[in-house]
Amino acid sequence: MLTVHHLVYYALALLMAGTATPARTTGPPASPPPPSPSASVPATGSPVVRLSSGRVRGLDQGAVRTFSGVRYAQPPVGRLRWAPPEAAKPWPGVADATKPGAACPQTPFPGVPPTDEDCLSVNVTMPRDTGGKRLPVLVWFHGGGFTSGAGSQYDAKRLATQGRVIVVTVNYRLGVFGYFGHEGLAGSGTFAMADQIAALRWTRHNAAALGGDPRNVTVAGQSAGGMSTCALLTSPAAAGLFDKAIISSGSCLIDWPDGGLFPTAPGHTPYASLATTRKDGAALATKLKCDKGSAEQTLDCLRARPAAELLPHMQAFADHLTYGTPLLPVHPADALRKGTFHRVPVISGGTRDEMRSFIGGAIMAGQKFTPERYPELLKKAFGDQADAVAARYPLSAYASPALAWASVITDRSWACPALEADRLLARRNTVYAYEFGDRDAPNVNGIEIPGFPLGATHATDLPSLFDLGGRYALSTPPQQRLGAQMVGYWTAFARTGDPNMQGAPRWSPFTARGPVLGLVPDAVKPVGYAADHKCAFWKSIG
Repeated sequence: MLTVHHLVYYALALLMAGTATPARTTGPPASPPPPSPSASVPATGSPVVRLSSGRVRGLDQGAVRTFSGVRYAQPPVGRLRWAPPEAAKPWPGVADATKPGAACPQTPFPGVPPTDEDCLSVNVTMPRDTGGKRLPVLVWFHGGGFTSGAGSQYDAKRLATQGRVIVVTVNYRLGVFGYFGHEGLAGSGTFAMADQIAALRWTRHNAAALGGDPRNVTVAGQSAGGMSTCALLTSPAAAGLFDKAIISSGSCLIDWPDGGLFPTAPGHTPYASLATTRKDGAALATKLKCDKGSAEQTLDCLRARPAAELLPHMQAFADHLTYGTPLLPVHPADALRKGTFHRVPVISGGTRDEMRSFIGGAIMAGQKFTPERYPELLKKAFGDQADAVAARYPLSAYASPALAWASVITDRSWACPALEADRLLARRNTVYAYEFGDRDAPNVNGIEIPGFPLGATHATDLPSLFDLGGRYALSTPPQQRLGAQMVGYWTAFARTGDPNMQGAPRWSPFTARGPVLGLVPDAVKPVGYAADHKCAFWKSIG
C-alpha cells in the first residue's frame, strides 16, 4: 500500500516517464541497464575523455556535451549488498557513456519496477565549449522520499549552458537497499549516504578531466536529496568534499507531528536512530524468515534474496537516514544546534505551500478532510495545544478543511523549521534564504482535485532549474524569466558562493532577521516569511 509520501513521488515519476499528463511533462521510457565497460560504442562523432577508471565516450548534443551512466562504484551486489561502496575498477578500452544507467531498485515506479542493483552511476552535463576555463561543478542528489528517483530524470542543459557549470546527477541506493540496518552490520542505515560521499569523491577525482574545477564543487538536492545534503553538512566523512551547498525543501530541522505527514503516520523526522534502524531490520529478517541463526547467517540469508523480493519492503526504510553512526554521528538537527557543521556558503529554501501535494495525495488515497475531522487531526498532532492552533488557523479562514490542514503542517513542519535552521547556519556560514512562491507553477505532482489548488507546493520549483524528463515545462513568459533568474542565481552561487548577478534583483545574505527572497514570476523580492508562516506562534508553543 502506498503512503502519501510515496504517492506524490509516484505521480512525479509518472510525469517524468511520460505516462501521465503529457501536455505538461513528458520524458524518456524507464532507463535501460548501464552498459558494461566492454559494451560497443559509436566509432565516430562522440567525445572521449579519460577518467580515473578509464576512458568513456559520450555525446555532443548541440550546446552541451553529456557523459551518462558512468559507473562511480562497483555494483553493490552479493557481499556488497549492504556494504560501503567500492570504487569502480578500471576498465579496458572505451566505455559507452551515451545513455543513462539503470535506476536503482525502487517502488513506486511506472511500469515494471527496476531490480538491477548495478545502478551506482552518474550523469554529467557540461557546456560543449568550456572556453578553456575550469568550470564550477554542481553535484545533484535527487528527491523521492528516499525510496524512488534517479539522476537521469533531471535534464541539466539549462544549468550547463546558461550558467556555464558542469552538472553531475547521481544515482544512490534507495529504501531497503540504502537504509537497511541490523545488529552487527557496519554502515547500518547509511549505505545511501556512503554512495553520495563516494560520488563526491569521484567528482573531485574527475572534475579536471571533464573541464571542471575540483576545488569548486557545490552539492545540491531537493526533498530527500536536500535532507541528504543537509546531513552531509554535518558529516565528518564529507569534510573537504564540497565547497558550497544548496538545500531545497530539505532542512535538517524538518519534522512531522503525529498524523502530520499522513493522517495515520506517527510523528517522525527524515532521520532515524541506529536502534530504530536495527529494530526495523530485525523485523524484516523475521518477515523473510531469515532470523534463525547468528547475525552473520541472517545477513547471508537476506543477501541471498532477489531484489524483487525486497521491493515490497522499501517503505519500511523511508526516512531512515541513520544517525549515531560513523558517517552521521548525531541527529543533523542537533548538529546544527551545536554548530558542528562544515563552514561553507549555503543556499536554503523551499516552497510556499509545501504540504498541499501531500494532502492532495492523501485525498487521492481515500483520506477525508472534513470540518468534523479537523479538530481531531489537531488534537492528535498537538495535544493540549490543539485549541491554540485552531484559533490561529480557523476553518473560516480557508476554502476547505484540507487547505487549513495543509497550511498548519506547511508552517509547523516545513517553513518554520527551515527558518530556524537558516538562523543556526547563519551563525557561522554565509546563508542565502529563499521561498519559491509561484502558485501557478507546473503541476509536476500530477494531482488535480476540484477545489484544492496545489499552489506553490512541494517540487514545483524543480521545472525552473531542470527539464524534468527532458521536457521544458515553463509555459508563460513570466515563468520563463523566473526560471532564467533562478538558474542564474544557482550557478552564480556555484561559481563564487554569492548568487548575485547582473540584471537580477539583489539577494542579500540571511541574518537572524532575514531576508528571505521570494521567487515569484516578475516579483522577485524579500517576503514576510516569518509572519506569513506564523513562526513566532509556533515557537511560542514549542
